[in-house]
Amino acid sequence: MSACKRLLSFVKHRNFWTPARRHVTTWSPVGAAFNAKAQRLNVFEKNVGLFGVPELSCPAGFQVATKTALKDTERLLENACSGPPGVETVQSFDHLSDGLCKVADLADFIKVAHPDPAFREAAEKTCIEIAYDQKENMFSLAVLMAELFMFDFEISGIHLDEKLRKEAVALHVKLLDLNNEFLVGSHLPNRIARSAIPEHLHLHFASEGSFVQVGGLHADSPNDLVREIAYRIYLYPNADLMECLEELLKCRYKLAKLVGYESYGHRALKGTMAKTPGSYVSLYNIEPSLYSPYLSLGACMEGLNNLFSQLYGVSLMSEHPAAGEVWSEDVRKLAVVHETEGLLGYIYCDFFHRQDKPHQDCHFTIRGGRWCQETGQYQLPVVVLMLSLPHPTKSAPTLLTPGMMENLFHEMGHAMHSMLGRTRYQHVTGTRCATDFAEVPSILMEYFATDYRVISQFARHYETGQPLPETMVARLCESKKVCGAADTQLQIFYAVLDQIYHGKPQNCSTTDILKDMQQKFYGLPYTPNTAWQLRFSHLIGYGAKYYSYLMSRAVASMVWKQCFVQDPLSRDMGERYRREMLAHGGAKEPMLMVEGMLQRRPTIEDFVDALVSELNPNFETFIMDSES
Repeated sequence: MSACKRLLSFVKHRNFWTPARRHVTTWSPVGAAFNAKAQRLNVFEKNVGLFGVPELSCPAGFQVATKTALKDTERLLENACSGPPGVETVQSFDHLSDGLCKVADLADFIKVAHPDPAFREAAEKTCIEIAYDQKENMFSLAVLMAELFMFDFEISGIHLDEKLRKEAVALHVKLLDLNNEFLVGSHLPNRIARSAIPEHLHLHFASEGSFVQVGGLHADSPNDLVREIAYRIYLYPNADLMECLEELLKCRYKLAKLVGYESYGHRALKGTMAKTPGSYVSLYNIEPSLYSPYLSLGACMEGLNNLFSQLYGVSLMSEHPAAGEVWSEDVRKLAVVHETEGLLGYIYCDFFHRQDKPHQDCHFTIRGGRWCQETGQYQLPVVVLMLSLPHPTKSAPTLLTPGMMENLFHEMGHAMHSMLGRTRYQHVTGTRCATDFAEVPSILMEYFATDYRVISQFARHYETGQPLPETMVARLCESKKVCGAADTQLQIFYAVLDQIYHGKPQNCSTTDILKDMQQKFYGLPYTPNTAWQLRFSHLIGYGAKYYSYLMSRAVASMVWKQCFVQDPLSRDMGERYRREMLAHGGAKEPMLMVEGMLQRRPTIEDFVDALVSELNPNFETFIMDSES
């Protein structure tokens, strides 16, 4: 038996016991790792640097890593330009891109996530330097690239004359600043004088001298007044951020027109499943506190581990990070191991709330997978999942609401897309694919998170170990399906708003557009003196592509109903899903991947029908399935 198989056998059969307050509950190793407090890092160990990069043991190391990456880029650029165009040229370009991405992607994460301002500032400088210094250099290489890479440069203005190309580069540079300013500003809390809200509600918000900070909508709070205060304060308009958004949208439109597109929306959608803009345009209530004791973070991670093991033959194994490897001591490190293929990659789990950390659940690629011609081995992917969960207490582990649990499954879908992909080039690894396909794996995971057969496998009380009662499982799944229908309607509103913002300029403010679209497509009235669009941080990463969630939901719905609804734990379907969809990243045309999974090519009507079925869940069928 190989060492890998022995380790997997150990994980499957060894029980770990973690003491609880009154009872003893048995957890698997991965469950125990997330239900226990993080082990303190050994300050006497050698600092290996962030993610094991030696240079990044201190903020100044970013400058060293940047210089090395830029120097290597120049060398690879010379090599690529000295030979004839062909496969070797594409390989050289991917090698070049890999060197830049290893530094830039890592810095892009650290600039928003590291608790030390010195690290954040150093990472921000790296992002700017790499982006600014390489724009012109990459143009000279672009003309040699295969069609796979040409689109990235065409939309950047490679085909323009020198004067217009410089104007395009200047707009790109300006947009880098505006994007960062809006992204940072959209996550900053607003504050209000403590005297302006009832004293007994102060404990629900962070304190700042004579003010309280409101850093989110507090949507899970059972207190109506807390939710109302949070909504009105958190969404109160910020004049500077409003000006930033208006300028950002103008620059995007100007850039799109400059490179020959009708609007930024047309530019952004080229190469996606939708192709062009306009191609696709509570009954039950559950008390989260009743469910949270059964949804400890460790239980949910155990559930994910069991699910991946049954679908793909993959296990999540907790590893203790070395000194300096992680940016906060509560970050957990997971090795992703296949039962026959061995180590597939690493997932760093930055799950807990901390000051100055963005209040957004997201997935970051730190290192993309690729076949390394120079070593003859596959470069293992490294990703970070970032959530904002409450910390464990002295008496209990982190307990999730049903919404938090679903978000965890969603983000883990992105991570497994990165882990299970095996592409030749890192340029198209994992989630580096068409935006309206990238959300399919994560949204599909939401269906698993709301299936009674999956939930029944892991939902158990953190103290007693008792499973979640069947009636509560059924009610939870039923409620989540209704919420899913409401969420689909909300996504339609978001997608339409995003498309209008990135279409032809309107002679009105972004708030006026918001009010109009909310009235037409959502149904809930606009609240005066609020500017929700200033918290719509997806305008940066998903500008003109927010419809992707709807497209992806339609695809995920079809995959779920055709391939998994009869048996969500089917190994055959799991293997087909990996083979036909997850393995290719962006190296295969999205619709061909969907066709391979469904074994038929879906029509526009199929996409529409899938979304309509999401808006009208069939509860009679669901209840019959549950009873059977």
